[in-house]
Amino acid sequence: MTAEFFSTHRTGAAALALVTMTGLAWAEPSHGIAMYGDPALPPDFVSLPYANPDAPTGGRIVTAEVGSFDSLNPYILKGSVPWQLTYFISQSLMGRSLDEPFSLYGVLAETIETGPNREWVEFTLRPEARFSDGSPVTVEDVIWSYETLGTVGHPRYLGFYAKVESIEQTGERSVRLTFNVEDRELALLAGIRPILQKAQWDGLDFAESGLDIIPITSAEYVVSDFEAGRFVELTRNPDYWGNGVVPFMNGVGNLDTVRLEFFGDETAAFEAFKTGEVNSNREFNVARWESQYDFPLVQSGDITLSVLPHERPSGMTGFVMNTRRDVFSDWRVREALITAFNFEFINEAMTGNAQPRITSYFSNSPLGMRPGPAEGRVLEFLERYSDALLPGAIEGYELPVSDGSERNRAGTARALELLEEAGWTVQDGTLKDAGGNDFAFDILLQTGASENQAIIDMYVQSLGRIGISPTVSTVDAAQFKERTDVYDFDMTYFRRGLSLSPGNEQYLYWGSENADSPGGRNLMGVRSEAIDGLINLLLTSESGDDFLAATRALDRVLTSGRYVIPIYQWNISRIAHSTNLHYPETLPIFGDWPGWQPDVWWYEE
Repeated sequence: MTAEFFSTHRTGAAALALVTMTGLAWAEPSHGIAMYGDPALPPDFVSLPYANPDAPTGGRIVTAEVGSFDSLNPYILKGSVPWQLTYFISQSLMGRSLDEPFSLYGVLAETIETGPNREWVEFTLRPEARFSDGSPVTVEDVIWSYETLGTVGHPRYLGFYAKVESIEQTGERSVRLTFNVEDRELALLAGIRPILQKAQWDGLDFAESGLDIIPITSAEYVVSDFEAGRFVELTRNPDYWGNGVVPFMNGVGNLDTVRLEFFGDETAAFEAFKTGEVNSNREFNVARWESQYDFPLVQSGDITLSVLPHERPSGMTGFVMNTRRDVFSDWRVREALITAFNFEFINEAMTGNAQPRITSYFSNSPLGMRPGPAEGRVLEFLERYSDALLPGAIEGYELPVSDGSERNRAGTARALELLEEAGWTVQDGTLKDAGGNDFAFDILLQTGASENQAIIDMYVQSLGRIGISPTVSTVDAAQFKERTDVYDFDMTYFRRGLSLSPGNEQYLYWGSENADSPGGRNLMGVRSEAIDGLINLLLTSESGDDFLAATRALDRVLTSGRYVIPIYQWNISRIAHSTNLHYPETLPIFGDWPGWQPDVWWYEE
């Protein structure tokens, strides 16, 4: 088993960067841009620090995915798309470094320039930039991409475009976006929108495409083969325009083939890896990692087990309660259901008590809320919204801890107390309100998610002790997406990865404005003046101190909102992979994150 660890100076530098950031107005075109301060890499950098510019090309990586798909257009709401596809086939004006909280470097664009207060941003295209069919990437393609994605694209693109006052061509290869709000992050977000080929969509309905049309992009990979619901194969474009042209792309896209194999459940996917049909597998269950990764290919040395740390926030993983439903509208009910969730017993059963619990949305990072009462700027920011806060936001909030026994008597008693305060009591063995209505809700799960099913089975037993008998509905991937897109669920599995540079995506995750927009990410349905205000504060902060305080305050409001029943966090990644698959010794601070595997990996026997 191999283990990689960050050096002390890199870890300290990453944390320090978050609290010493200062604003910088760009006065002339530059090779890169950072949210605060200067980007770390100079104009003449050779490659990203976590890429190997001398990596050989060739070979293949094959991964096992649980579920299915019915679309290859990751830029629209319609259909179920392999989540990795947007990272493999998309290319944007700028590329994001995984070794800095939020810095971008030119890809399609050779330079970026902003106004004194980032009220506008201007990009100049590289003359060499080409789509995969060999045609040039033009300013017209860029403008069409922004307008199309911002009006009929996936909802994740709509919020940004609503803040664009105008977009115009300013030169043969340059384009400028002017914004209608104060938001320092918009200049960076503009740089990472996908750029598509306008001509491909002439006379076609972009929003209604699926498997019939594969979007043409300028990335190093193209979809070369697929079978609906079975596999997607991507091939490295040997004529990729960026080879030797874009420093950001040196040592990136080394593998000839990237193949996604789809399976009906986790057991089938793991068996495919054990037999060699799949050659790379992420493992999220430490107990399985410790007990089941001794099969012949591991014993023979054909499979390597890599343990990889990271410095990003834990994010939030667990089971989300849809507060659009009356049954979850009272925070005391949500607290009761969190209390009834016997995490310590479940963690022992599922991981051998080896995985720490998520304690807040930004835990495991400098951005996470601190224990105890709020102080300093965090307190100042929270007091602006004191009337809208739930208990614990200012005073401090910690998740309930059980004694680890199966019955969890103290937790059960506390859950019943909270429910009684909210108007629910056990009558003839069933939890009911004053009108005699049962406390009833449904838990929506996706077919093949055996680990989630096992967790919920134990949770249902715990709920039975307080008179609640929820139903559990299991649906396929397409139905799961359809239902969660329109918030047709009571409780369901929830995962939000968070970065060291939270920004406008926070509105998408838990902002009020788009809480009911189809396809949104605010599954909990929260509408909070405090959350909206704190997101605005972190977006408009001109100092690192205020940014840090606003994020920690936001973390307090989200966590004390009790919207999600958190499970365990993964503050390391476990990847079992063919010994012929290699990655650079230097790991980015984001660790195993989109943009790292398979991007900077290579194949060498």
